[in-house]
Amino acid sequence: MDFEAVFKFVSHSERVKCVDIHPDHPWVLTSLHSGVIQIWNYETKTLVKAIEIYEKSVRSSKFIPRKNWICTASDDGLIRIFDVQSFALLHVFEAHSDFIRSITIHPTLPYIISASDDKTIKVWDWEKEFRLEQQFDGHLHYIMQIALNPNDSSILVSASLDKTLKIWNLREEKEIATLNGHQKGVNCVAFIGDSTIISGSDDNSIRFWNYQTKQCIDRLEGAHQNNVTFLATVKEWIISGSEDNFVKIWNTKSHRLGKELNFEMGRVWSMCINDSDVFSVGFDSGAVVSKI
Repeated sequence: MDFEAVFKFVSHSERVKCVDIHPDHPWVLTSLHSGVIQIWNYETKTLVKAIEIYEKSVRSSKFIPRKNWICTASDDGLIRIFDVQSFALLHVFEAHSDFIRSITIHPTLPYIISASDDKTIKVWDWEKEFRLEQQFDGHLHYIMQIALNPNDSSILVSASLDKTLKIWNLREEKEIATLNGHQKGVNCVAFIGDSTIISGSDDNSIRFWNYQTKQCIDRLEGAHQNNVTFLATVKEWIISGSEDNFVKIWNTKSHRLGKELNFEMGRVWSMCINDSDVFSVGFDSGAVVSKI
């Protein structure tokens, strides 16, 4: 099957560090390097709301649909919670001592999981007034991204500029394994099902790891001409983004390149796909939304 995408919407803004798509409403949430978040309706092509969070970058923000919240993480080390309807600030707390690079929302437990330049991963329980429930240490450099196993949400993988990925067990509160192989820092990580981990690096490569054996089973050297910044998976496709300005589509089985796209919007910083196959990509000069 060929990868085909129907263009739906483009927003023009400063650098988009993170995008998220609401599962029930036609909304895309963009987090800007300027410290602002924006909520866009990609059907009506209108700006729903813009909120100034901080004077510096908001590197990650997520919808939490079951609470009707928006969660933001910024360079001041704070996590903020907003009401998705009124946009009122509901809660704010100091999560890290340095930039927060990535947050993810646990699919069933009341957890926000955050990763930071302070080299820690922390788990926060909103049912206990956002109390710190767990902390994972072990990386030697900034943690760029974290991802939960889609079929076993007790398993978390982190990507770090120390050139490694680490696998953590949330239930047992311990590190399971360290994956070595990249020649430079690792920026992004994703799962193909629950058996394969994929990672993208400043060495311009994409690597494939067997989750069971913890071994590298394939690598795409020179997958991009610059740092690989983001990875996502949908159906039989891997979507990669890079500072070379290209979005590339790879087959999950053959690992062959199927298509490459240049939206002429600068470097690629972020990507998100929802269960309805709507995906968004964040660039230097804005974001696009398409439907697969």
